[in-house]
Amino acid sequence: MTSLRGWPPLALDGMLAAVVAVMLSATVLVTPKAGALDLAAVLVGSFALVAWRRAPLVSLLVSTACMLVYSVHAQPGPPAMFPVLVSVFGSVRAGHLLLPALASAVFLGTGLAGNLAAPDGRNLQDIVQATTLLLGWFLASGVTATVARHRQAYVEQAEQRAAEAERTREEVARRRAGEERLRIARELHDSLTHSISIIKVQAGVAVHLARKRGEEVPAALLAIQEASGDAMRELRATLEVLRDSDDGEPQASGLDRLDDLVERARSTGLPAMVTISGARRELPPEVDRAAYRIVQEALTNVSRHAGGAAASVRIDYGGDELVVQVDDDGRASRDAPPVPGVGLLGMRERVTALGGRLLAEPRPEGGFTVRAELPLTGPFTERAEPPLGAELPQGELT
Repeated sequence: MTSLRGWPPLALDGMLAAVVAVMLSATVLVTPKAGALDLAAVLVGSFALVAWRRAPLVSLLVSTACMLVYSVHAQPGPPAMFPVLVSVFGSVRAGHLLLPALASAVFLGTGLAGNLAAPDGRNLQDIVQATTLLLGWFLASGVTATVARHRQAYVEQAEQRAAEAERTREEVARRRAGEERLRIARELHDSLTHSISIIKVQAGVAVHLARKRGEEVPAALLAIQEASGDAMRELRATLEVLRDSDDGEPQASGLDRLDDLVERARSTGLPAMVTISGARRELPPEVDRAAYRIVQEALTNVSRHAGGAAASVRIDYGGDELVVQVDDDGRASRDAPPVPGVGLLGMRERVTALGGRLLAEPRPEGGFTVRAELPLTGPFTERAEPPLGAELPQGELT
């Protein structure tokens, strides 16, 4: 049996009106005094029930008038009350009390007067009993409608309370997240800022003393001084993000600092070459930061694990996507792939969050390649797509 729960209310009301019309039309055909006028009144009064939910007062007035015509003229008995009963229910359910009460009183009073005046031999006791039965049906309809109205109001209030509780829960969660961000910011500031500042100061002092004595400053010492300064700047940007209550993110490192990044890698002894194709233009902040971090992590991996290899960085500005590729000619091979570490996992998370694709695997000719394809059109939402390559390569990459 097909359930009617999912049907539109208008279709259900139309079905109800049609069923009532068919039933009352059958009573018209078997009622001796009924004629064409009664059939027309029955049809109009029945199909007025189509509006019992949307316009209950209109349905009440039309059905009561039509059923009064049918009841007074043909005296069919209780069947004539069906459309009026439904309309009374709809009106009381909508919050109207006076008009349903008047309509019920008029319908019952007119029916009672018609039965008392009709010379059909019915005694007074039968007429009173029939009228009392109809009165009970109308009272039951009104009580049921009142209960339904209160239940609907209760459900609406419960939904409002649930929505308010959800909103309050979200506000509490946001407040706790903000407090946690501030706590992390304080911890980072107290632990890292002090240590990095000492490294920077000590490196600066060593460079100053070496120059003062006329000695050549070691390249590694200059790299430490520059890297510590850059680390301080990055840490300050991170702390600003953590302390920002409006979720606004200040501009962090992007491809505009690519030259500095490559120069710093060269100062550590890593041969690096940069190739840029396409028209350079302003990128979405998320893409700009992700591209910088991918190059930074890839060059770090080359320095740590490739053993004197050279690296090439290629940035391709396409129409719909930005391609970032870092290749090296190190010792990695497909026969002995390296194991992925936190760095490669972080790359993949960044690329996936932007809806892009990441390839990170050994090259056929030897060495390792990292290729990220980042879309330039939003929204940047996470999507579960398989990467270009197979599973992440194996190796102790961080």
